[in-house]
Amino acid sequence: WYAPPRAEMQMKELTGTGMVEVYNNQHLWNNRQMQRVYDAFVDVWGTEKLWVTIDRANLNFPQRPGFERKGFIHWDYDPETKPQNVQGVLALADQTDENMGGFQCIPWLYRNYDSWKLTQPEDRDHFQPDISELEDKIVKVKLEIGDLLIFNSTQPHGIRPNKSADKVRIAQYISMMPAEEENEELRQWRINSWKNRIAPEGYAFPGDPRNWEQIRYDTAKLSDLGKKLLGLNHW
Repeated sequence: WYAPPRAEMQMKELTGTGMVEVYNNQHLWNNRQMQRVYDAFVDVWGTEKLWVTIDRANLNFPQRPGFERKGFIHWDYDPETKPQNVQGVLALADQTDENMGGFQCIPWLYRNYDSWKLTQPEDRDHFQPDISELEDKIVKVKLEIGDLLIFNSTQPHGIRPNKSADKVRIAQYISMMPAEEENEELRQWRINSWKNRIAPEGYAFPGDPRNWEQIRYDTAKLSDLGKKLLGLNHW
């Protein structure tokens, strides 16, 4: 859970979409250990014993002439594996303008996946669907600052291009899952990631080659709830 599910594959669709290689900054941890964020995932999972993901942020500026990029739709997990998982996005700025970069998804494909896949070639990409016939079914989700969007991991989703003149999409990726306290190796990795500001490994999470988190910032301070969400303290 600390490593990208597609570690063996390059998620090239993320290039130029505003991913910010910051994972353990104090501001990110402040949001992760907010009671209301935690309570939302308790409702989803039906248990209070949760761990929070160590993920990053997104800063999607308006596109510059000559650097236009298209939006994308993908899965972080192969839907054929039927992952029992959810993902989350916290809006750190209003994203009510459909022309600015933000979350988009295809609910139709989520609902009709089993019949849709029968129309696709056997060698199809299990992480990026061919959406050439589904463009009219893309839903651009509007969020206001402070909104937390939680979605099933089998929901095909992505980032839409920022075609606004002067609006910036700012968001933080936050999710939680049932704690795996018996997995000592994973627990220690999480603690080390927080303590030493280490990014997850893999093509999906390249990390910051400047190492600014290690050089410029101290280890984030955790509340009692945050220590349990990390795995530093047991539930």
